[in-house]
Parts: sequence; C-alpha cells; structure tokens
Amino acid sequence: MGFSTDAIHAGQPSDPLTGAVTLPIYQTSTYQQDGLGRPRRGFEYARTQNPTRLAWEENLSTLERARHGVAFASGMAAISTLLQTLQPGDHVICTDNVYGGTYRVADRVWRDFGLTFSFVDTSQLELVEKALTPRTKLVFVESPTNPVLRVSDLQALAGLAHGAGARLAVDNTFMTPFFQRPIELGADIVVHSTTKYLNGHSDMVGGMIVLNDSELFERLKFLQNAVGAVPGPFDCWLALRGVKTLAVRMMQHDRNARELARVLAADARVSKIYYPGLAAHPQHELATKQASGYGGIISIDVGSEANARAFMESLRVFLLAESLGGVESLVCHPASMTHASVPPDKRLQLGITPGLVRLSVGIEDIEDLLRDVNGALGKIPAAKSPV
Repeated sequence: MGFSTDAIHAGQPSDPLTGAVTLPIYQTSTYQQDGLGRPRRGFEYARTQNPTRLAWEENLSTLERARHGVAFASGMAAISTLLQTLQPGDHVICTDNVYGGTYRVADRVWRDFGLTFSFVDTSQLELVEKALTPRTKLVFVESPTNPVLRVSDLQALAGLAHGAGARLAVDNTFMTPFFQRPIELGADIVVHSTTKYLNGHSDMVGGMIVLNDSELFERLKFLQNAVGAVPGPFDCWLALRGVKTLAVRMMQHDRNARELARVLAADARVSKIYYPGLAAHPQHELATKQASGYGGIISIDVGSEANARAFMESLRVFLLAESLGGVESLVCHPASMTHASVPPDKRLQLGITPGLVRLSVGIEDIEDLLRDVNGALGKIPAAKSPV
C-alpha cells in the first residue's frame, strides 16, 4: 500500500462489533478471562496488552517498513528502555548534538549503571570510526540533530556499526517515516517521540521503538511490561488519529519551512541559519539523497540572548513553548529550555549559543508566518550584511 493509505488503515480495521470506522479506545485496566489460564484473545492486563496500543504499534511499524513496534509513555521512556537492553561495561556512541533529555539520561542516569558513552559528531564518519571499541554495542544517532540540524550518513554509519558488531539506532522524530526511513538505509532500530509530528496536535506524550530483530523485540516487550512505562489507550488513540494526516501535514510543514528559511537566510538580522533544505547547509546534498524532504525545523542565531528574548517575545503566531511538530508554530530557546541540562561549555561547542532560537514551523498560512517573523526581527539590530 502507499504511505497515506497505510497511515490511515494499517492496524486499524473497522470495529468487528459495530462496524465503527474509527478504532475504539479500549479504556480498561483488565479483561475477563474465559477460564483459568484461558485469556480471551490473549488479553490479560492492560499494562501487558491493550488493543488500541497494539494497533498503534502495528501502524507505525508499517510506516517505518519494520516488523515490530513497541510503544512507550514518552520518547525518553523508549530511549531509556533501549539502553536497558545493554549490560554494564557496554559502550555507546551517541551524536553529540543530541536532544538535551537524551544527553541527560545517558550522562546522569545510565553512566551510574555501568554504561559508557562517547558523544561525537556523527556527521563526521572518521570520528565515529575512531570512537568504536570492542565494547561498542550501540551507535545512537539523531539526524537531523536537535537543534543545529546536522545530518549524518545513515547508510555509512550502519556499515561502520555492523562492522564493529554494534547496532545502529536512529532517532527519526524530526523527519518521520514520511520523509526518511532509516531501516531501509541499514539502521537496526528507529526511535520516535510520538509526541511530535506523528501525533501532530500537541495533545499527548508518547514514544515508540520499531525494529526487525525478533529477539531484541521480545526483550523490549519484556521490559515494556516489566518496567511498565506504557502509554495509555487514549494517548495511543490520539496518535492514531493524528498519524492519519501525517502525509499532508508533513508536506505543508516542509513547504512553509523552505519558504521561511529562504527569507531568513537573506535577512541581515540573522547571523546564522541552520536548515538542511538550504544549498549552503554543509550536508544539503546528503539530506537530499537520504530523505525526501527537509522537515519543519529551522534554527537561527540572532547574536545574543537579549536579541533572542526580544525576538521570541515579539512573536504572535509562533508560540513560545517547548516541544515541536504540532500543527501550530512554536519557538523555543534551546540554551535555557530543551538543552538546559547540557553543560554550558558543551552547548557552546555544539553551536547552542545564547542567541540561538529554534523554530518549529507549523502549517498556518505562510504569509502570516512571514509577517510574524519579520515583525519580531524588527525588534533586533542587524547582525550581518544583507545577502
């Protein structure tokens, strides 16, 4: 089936009892059994199984062209559960410009349980190759990265990881399977914060791991049940509702972001812009090769924290808020919001300066977004000569 058809139908047959075309929310904590040791259709307890959750897992695994999906209560629960499959002494290579929550859980939680981490620029293959050790079991990559949008060569990284006996995991939250399918490029595992584009309406929190490896899938299912960081059925239903329009939403996010990035790149009040869709982006050709679009995230540097504050607080259509990927446009200040847990010196090394602003471009009318951003830029002085 085509992508949009799968997004609407995969895992979601009409209700066998009533014929309802929308999958029911199975809002139950437990299930009546037909007899001792005879659960009806395999359902025993809602932490272990829920029909709405199973439908969501099947839907997203289908979109990522994978065999298995495992849903969690948040993207961080998904990442943390993936790390639980490792053993003390195992080594993980992780993208250095990773989401602040991912950095925090690795550096301040899982190091205490004996895992070791190397944070490297995974867009530079030689740095990844140099960081590999006999104990490396996982290479964890964001591409594009959050928030400076570096792009890594997923096919080449899969080759390096597999050559060292490690798995490649890719956080595909920014791109979604509509634009990029890492498993088709050789990745073993794909992770999502389903809170973002997949749901698309800023009204739930969730995470997902999709993969082909049946043995690892069984381990993840065991941990999903044993640890219990599962999403509720209503959150799964909201995600299923949202993903039906993923294709049309992503096309509009991408269309708006391309036009806004073009205008911002020529504005003297923007000292630096990060967007893979611009020809000047250092990995533009790679982004074009391994994905079918560039997504809806743009980061700009306006020179100082004072300028960033003046800009963000002057916006009216873009809402000042954490998160991204909803239909509405959002703006955030990574240094004090999403990446506040990253040490200040490391933030600066990664380009997360006090003047950096991240825009999550929504699907509103582009004329309104351009007017809003241009008006807010009018509150700050020029940072460079006009292009």
